[in-house]
Amino acid sequence: MNAPVPNPAHYRYSPLPSRPQGRWPGGARLAVVVCVGVESYRFGEGHAEDVLADVAAPDVVNTAWRDYGNRVGAFRLFERLERLGIPPTVLLNTDVYDEAPDVLVAARAAAAEIVGHGRSNSDTLAEMSATAQRAYLADVADRIRVEEGLAPGGWSSPWLTQTSDTLNLLADNGYRYLLDLRLDDQPVWLTTAAGPLLAIPYAAELNDSSTMIGRSVSPRAFAEMIDDEFTELHAGAEHHPLVMSVVLHSFISGAPFRLGPIARALERIAATDGVWLTTPREIHRAVVASPQLFPMPVEATR
Repeated sequence: MNAPVPNPAHYRYSPLPSRPQGRWPGGARLAVVVCVGVESYRFGEGHAEDVLADVAAPDVVNTAWRDYGNRVGAFRLFERLERLGIPPTVLLNTDVYDEAPDVLVAARAAAAEIVGHGRSNSDTLAEMSATAQRAYLADVADRIRVEEGLAPGGWSSPWLTQTSDTLNLLADNGYRYLLDLRLDDQPVWLTTAAGPLLAIPYAAELNDSSTMIGRSVSPRAFAEMIDDEFTELHAGAEHHPLVMSVVLHSFISGAPFRLGPIARALERIAATDGVWLTTPREIHRAVVASPQLFPMPVEATR
């Protein structure tokens, strides 16, 4: 009988009610992060997200649907988020720097944080050796550093894929926090061989790709999910500082019929007291500055 495979994330069990009580900076109870996937796909090669199934090759139809995001959708999303005072967290495929540089100009104008999301969303870490993965993570960080003047602190894997080496390689390449996992409503320190890595809650379900495309949920129903999540988390954050994330993609939520209901849900969030509209970088800084609220496991400091 084969031995069970250990979870490479190495997080300890910790029940929320027994944790230290407190607030985020400025007395906020709930931190809200809105992620915007800005992606590139190689035509007819590798992995792809499709709105129509079984289109015969050459699949120009689904390609055009995805391309809408970098031609129209991203600009519409950034403009609306900026109007609401919500800084976008851009999950960026770095090939977009070459294919649609104006998208990054708009992201900077909206005060976005750039998080590494691979070179292309046709890629997956699951198919890479440790050596190839190390080079890939370094290449993404180097390109963002050159273009933005600052290396990314955060990483989100294309297709949320990992190998048993990924977390160690992320920490070893200078990434400090991960947006792949929703194991908690608070940030959680992960232990890696290269040092600590902070898992910031990332919504696998409050996510337009998995929900509106993957499960055919309507935009209004998705907006209700955002509203319901916010209501519960804001109430639940009376004693413990929590994080809410919403995951959008430029070619999905940038479509007008989806953006309207989503924007109305986000408008309510932005108008509520006790909410910190922020980015993963600022959450990481607040966690590091508050060891009394977020104690790091001893093994994570080694």
